[in-house]
Amino acid sequence: METVMSDEILLSHGSGGRLSHQLIDELLIAEFGNPILNRMDDSATFDFNGRLAFTTDSYVVSPIFFPGGDIGRLAVCGTVNDLSMNGAKPLYLSDSLVIEEGLPLSDLKKIIVSMREASEEAGVQIVTGDVKVVNRGGADKIFINTSGVGIIAPSVNISSCNARPGDKVILSGTIGDHGMTIMMQRESLGLSGSLMSDCAPLNSLVADMLEVSTNIRCLRDPTRGGIAATLNELAHSSGVSIVVEENKLPVTDEVRSVCELLGLDVLHVANEGKLVGIVAPEDAENLVNRMKKNKYGVHEVIIGEVQKEHPGRVILKTFMGSSRIVDMPLGELLPRIC
Repeated sequence: METVMSDEILLSHGSGGRLSHQLIDELLIAEFGNPILNRMDDSATFDFNGRLAFTTDSYVVSPIFFPGGDIGRLAVCGTVNDLSMNGAKPLYLSDSLVIEEGLPLSDLKKIIVSMREASEEAGVQIVTGDVKVVNRGGADKIFINTSGVGIIAPSVNISSCNARPGDKVILSGTIGDHGMTIMMQRESLGLSGSLMSDCAPLNSLVADMLEVSTNIRCLRDPTRGGIAATLNELAHSSGVSIVVEENKLPVTDEVRSVCELLGLDVLHVANEGKLVGIVAPEDAENLVNRMKKNKYGVHEVIIGEVQKEHPGRVILKTFMGSSRIVDMPLGELLPRIC
């Protein structure tokens, strides 16, 4: 007997019965279908040669749709980027959905299509997953967990512990775009402008970098806590200090204005499509020039240098010529930005 698909998610969509299989077949398999996933085994199997990178993350952003992306694109890009920051080539992802009863099926369709488009852009396959449905009020529309596997070439050795005095600090573009976009959408502040999330897969950018240099020491994507948290983590892990020049930091006028209005430090605001790199000084200019040829690195800039004095510290040279310590953010300034 044919079952008509409801216009919204029902608890029975997570029951493992006919509606569950219909949802999987008509939406998930239809969008993500590939030879590994189509087997519908309890786990995906594939062959590898070399070192592996493996990561997992959960996404609970509110609102689930925002200018520049949605929770689905965010989930794919976030996991692809976590793999890429170790120099891995991302290959396979899992997709686990926790859906609140009552979510419009049209919203779920938009999210799944967005995930498929992001995975195609990144050149990865979604090869396994799960769907759970919870009672109304048991979640906030939808939560997504994605895990990812990638392979690392033998010549690549990227780690947060590798920074050395004299290395240059590079940043792939403007900061604060994602966090400020989410804040504006969630709080309905009503300010005009064209703020847009920078949510993007960065594996092609990292691949371009690795073609130019084998002296990339560290890579991180400055998500929660912004570049302040990222630079502090790198300085602590490597036992060095990092000095950044404020006038080199790329910030759009809109992001700067909103941060000033809300009393936020742009260094603490989340990003979802940028990377911070620490690289050997002799390779820095070549890397910047190559990265500018990638659409996600056109605003690439050298923002500072690694030093040996005051290990564990991040120091900002301000517009006024003074210096201040950039601390690790205390608490959660912008809840649920990813």
